[in-house]
Amino acid sequence: MRKMLAAVVSRVFSGEVQKPPLRGLLASFNFSSKATCDIKKCDLFRLEEGPATSTLLTREEALKYYRAMQVIRRMELKSDQLYKQKFIRGFCHLCDGQEACYVGLEAGINPTDHIITSYRSHGVSYTRGMSVKSILAELTGRRAGCSKGKGGSMHMYHKNFYGGNGIVGAQGPLGAAYNMSALWKLPCIFICENNRYSMGTAIERAAASTEYYKRGSFIPGLRVNGMDILCVREATKFAANHCRSGKGPILVELLTYRYHGHSMSDPGISYRTREEVHDVRSKSDPIMLFREKMVNNNLSNVEELKEIDAEVKKEVEEAAQFAITDPEPSVEEIAHSIYQQSTPFEVRGTNKWIKYKSIS
Repeated sequence: MRKMLAAVVSRVFSGEVQKPPLRGLLASFNFSSKATCDIKKCDLFRLEEGPATSTLLTREEALKYYRAMQVIRRMELKSDQLYKQKFIRGFCHLCDGQEACYVGLEAGINPTDHIITSYRSHGVSYTRGMSVKSILAELTGRRAGCSKGKGGSMHMYHKNFYGGNGIVGAQGPLGAAYNMSALWKLPCIFICENNRYSMGTAIERAAASTEYYKRGSFIPGLRVNGMDILCVREATKFAANHCRSGKGPILVELLTYRYHGHSMSDPGISYRTREEVHDVRSKSDPIMLFREKMVNNNLSNVEELKEIDAEVKKEVEEAAQFAITDPEPSVEEIAHSIYQQSTPFEVRGTNKWIKYKSIS
């Protein structure tokens, strides 16, 4: 194998042949088809047993998860750039650092399950099936955006996804409040993404008890390593099985970290040190940890993962270019898509002489 690769490389540099696709060469490597991976035990509340402490990871799953996390990371970094270039305006909450939460969550449920979330929802918007183009186009207020350019960062919607509520905690009562879900034993998983800060206040300064997985009181809870995608996946599977078996709701706290500030107006370093952020990046980054797990278990290698990184970068760059050139929605469409399956009717504009048509 080494001789074959050396021969190909020497011919490339000599100009005899064009550089072959790396994937073709990598297909010849003897990668493992699957591996058993150990994961950290979850903390339990009102539960006799919890998720498994080891899980089977296939090579196909690993490549899929890795790519999805890289897409979310690149998309958020590009959003940061577009905001600073003033292509994105208004509120914008980025989720880089929390990629394992969204990819792991989606891997543990079914596409037919429903998700209601708050803002900072770009990552879960992508895992729910939205394209990078539709997300970035929504951020720049373009017609091809997932909410037709009218919602922006905090209001993204898709099939079985009712995302982005700007009011803090609004997704709780919109989905099912704690008391109602426990009283009626509703199949509901409450997810707490604990990224260690409530806006600019550290959780230790804001809460007498930071054990949020116990906050349901009469609802069972799990506390999970949210920087490990496999830990999130297995915890979500456990929680979903708990709900589907008729045991009622469950609360899952994901211990994670956001690299950006609360929003784009927050530099994120006035209430925490640069050293703290760097320490998390260097020791607990979810993409780095998963990359190491894949390589150590012979599910991939550095060369293949670098090629995936390049593909993702190209996809996000193309989506960003689309997002700044796609037409903006016309003013006449301002009242469109407010109601579903409603006959058209007139809506008054900023004064009584301006009227728009509401069309489903």
